[in-house]
Amino acid sequence: MAHARRWLMRTGVPPLSHTEILTADQRRVQYIHRLLSETTTGSLAERKNSEEPPSQQLVPGPPPPSSGSVSSSPPAMPSNQSSLSSSSSGSALLTGFYVVPIGLGTPTQWYAVALDTGSDMTWVQCRPCVVFCHKQKEPIFSPANSSTYANIPCESPYCSDHDVKVCSPGHNCAYSLNYTDYSYTMSTYGHDDLTLHTDTIKDFRFRCSHNIWGRFGHSAGVMGLGRGRTSLMVQAASKYGGVFAYCLPADPTGTGFLELGPGATAMVAAAKAPARLTPMLTYKGPRYYYVGLTGIKVGGHLLPISRNVFSTAGTLIDSGTVITRLPPSAYRQLRSASAKDVAVLGYQQVAPGFEFLDTCFNLTGLGQGIVPLPTVSLVFHGGASLDVDATGILYVANVSRACLAFAANGRDTDMAVIGSTQQKTYSVMYDIGKKVIGFTPGAC
Repeated sequence: MAHARRWLMRTGVPPLSHTEILTADQRRVQYIHRLLSETTTGSLAERKNSEEPPSQQLVPGPPPPSSGSVSSSPPAMPSNQSSLSSSSSGSALLTGFYVVPIGLGTPTQWYAVALDTGSDMTWVQCRPCVVFCHKQKEPIFSPANSSTYANIPCESPYCSDHDVKVCSPGHNCAYSLNYTDYSYTMSTYGHDDLTLHTDTIKDFRFRCSHNIWGRFGHSAGVMGLGRGRTSLMVQAASKYGGVFAYCLPADPTGTGFLELGPGATAMVAAAKAPARLTPMLTYKGPRYYYVGLTGIKVGGHLLPISRNVFSTAGTLIDSGTVITRLPPSAYRQLRSASAKDVAVLGYQQVAPGFEFLDTCFNLTGLGQGIVPLPTVSLVFHGGASLDVDATGILYVANVSRACLAFAANGRDTDMAVIGSTQQKTYSVMYDIGKKVIGFTPGAC
């Protein structure tokens, strides 16, 4: 079984404003909640034990017309090292995403795409651009220049991978999609060779977007690492065994990694600090990675929050959400305890908040010194805990407004979401076969 470490990098585009980051983040979470409410009913306990869609084999479609050739060189990648750079502090993409290089086609054309555990489908911008394609770092992928690309025909069973499908004039599978932050894309569906560092995945299904609207920065598209049948981890299950891990760096200019395959579990076993494992829960409904949040600690003390609060709402973990969302009653306890501890340290609470962040502090006068903060820990089923890195406790808009990097959902029944800000510096390992998620501190 193969394993491959990925070299990840920033897109190098100008930062988004904090307002843009938080606005897109709020839209993403609203989309998640809407999708969950449309496809599930009852309490989370009633949604257990659904079956995941099986991996499927591809049915090749007709090849595209040939024309000239386009290829680009892959970024330099040390063969035994991988790195990840942050875009969550403002350097564009689907706000809060991190990017990884992938190769498509024959000859291989290289692109930086966003890493997303909340999406199943991988997509890239493709020529021809029918209406609008956003600016990206590399030349846009041209299916006509790949000898191994093929469209998927309408009669293929894989055309049903889409939520909204149509047939193109050439009788090929096409679709339109409203993305998680209300972005919009129109695409055709095809398959081609996907290259990940030194690995090649034959006949990988992905969406070729010809008309796209939204804040996608300069990325070429998205790598879907969700649990649905179109995701990379399901399509490449025989190669990677449904196992991957990533580490999101604390510093916007820092590096982390994405590891695919058994190497992810080997890293956990070899880590200096033991992994903290919690069950990966399975519910009826969408493709997300669900976990059982049972409590929150501030300053080492467990907050007085009933477990029913978390079990009623449920919890998922998402690399594409920036700010962690909690049930309102749980958030109020966290806000009260954090504000009290921060006030003891001498920081002035300021009002109003910033966008949907309502607990903010003035750090003026602290210079470049270390800001002491009360510890915050998220506790999961099985006793696993995620002790949030100091950089994941406050969202710093500016020195006079640093806000608690957590927010309340609209209702106690809305799903809690563990965002990327709180995952920083941890190796987060997903083992779909064993149905566990592991947290290893200090990994990057």
